[in-house]
Amino acid sequence: MRALTRRTEVAGAAAFVVRMGSEEAGAVILRINRLDGTVLVLNQTRDGLGRLVWAQPLGSWTDEKRAGEWCDKQVKCDPDLWIVEVEDRQGRAFVDEPIV
Repeated sequence: MRALTRRTEVAGAAAFVVRMGSEEAGAVILRINRLDGTVLVLNQTRDGLGRLVWAQPLGSWTDEKRAGEWCDKQVKCDPDLWIVEVEDRQGRAFVDEPIV
């Protein structure tokens, strides 16, 4: 989380931990907020070869309400979940892994 926060700040954006999960086992959801009412939700997963990637569970950009409802549903299923919000008008995710 610290590296992501640092990268966003260096680029003139911001990142906030919205929900703290388990340090040992918590999965991560990123909410990329363009500050215009649209959000891209990314969840950390593994591809068929076991490599870490970021999936787009809602397809592409969506409205904040739909993104929030989806995140709330995920937290109910996984109480260890972390949620990090990146606020960037350009919609950059600042992750090293591929977005699929």
